[in-house]
Amino acid sequence: MDLGLKDATAFITGGAGTLGLAMARRFVQEGCHVVVCDTNQDAIDAACAELSALGGQALGVRADVTRKDEVGLAVQQAIERWQKVDVLVNNAGFARDSYLTRMPEEDWHAVLDVTLLGAFHCSRAVLPLMMAQRHGRIINIASRAHLGNPGQTNYSAAKAGLIGFTRSLALESGKFGITANAVAPGVISTPRMQQRPDYAELTERAKSNTPVARLGDPADVAATVAFLASRLAGFTTGETVHVTGGRYA
Repeated sequence: MDLGLKDATAFITGGAGTLGLAMARRFVQEGCHVVVCDTNQDAIDAACAELSALGGQALGVRADVTRKDEVGLAVQQAIERWQKVDVLVNNAGFARDSYLTRMPEEDWHAVLDVTLLGAFHCSRAVLPLMMAQRHGRIINIASRAHLGNPGQTNYSAAKAGLIGFTRSLALESGKFGITANAVAPGVISTPRMQQRPDYAELTERAKSNTPVARLGDPADVAATVAFLASRLAGFTTGETVHVTGGRYA
């Protein structure tokens, strides 16, 4: 199926991590130019090398999404290279789990700042260009945790906030031909997760709680992101797509 993404430019924050790189691979397969934005230069270089080996065109940029100036410079590099940004994926984020009564205040701010302030900075940086183009796709990576998880008040609040951000942005930007959607992954098997000593137990528990009885794969998330970035999703905006195998509670 032709998603109509050939020669589009996709800007992915957290692009050198497991989910970000899976999205980058999928965009390259669709013929996109990819901007890998991350904070780890070694990981950025490795990601770009892999994407180039797949035949793609990738630009690596190092930026902390909580820093407006660094985000602006990163977007400017993308514009200088390809003159446009068609797709923004706000994927940067992480969890720092603890029950609220034991959670350091810095862990609350760190998780919310990267997820929400990062999406704010990156969206603000690309929106004027998308508005001038009269076309754009903004895809925010939320989580099933927006429904609430014990020990994740910071992460759940951040992801729930990102969904509200998405809905409001969709209402503001639709008249410019821009869509804004969120993707909420469930339990996704990543190398970090596979290294956990309780991985087998987690896997069995996830299977028993999930109608599609398996763990998710990063490629499952990437496929949904690619669809929302495509011309086929031009009338889909303000939505949150759960990639959870049917698990919500």
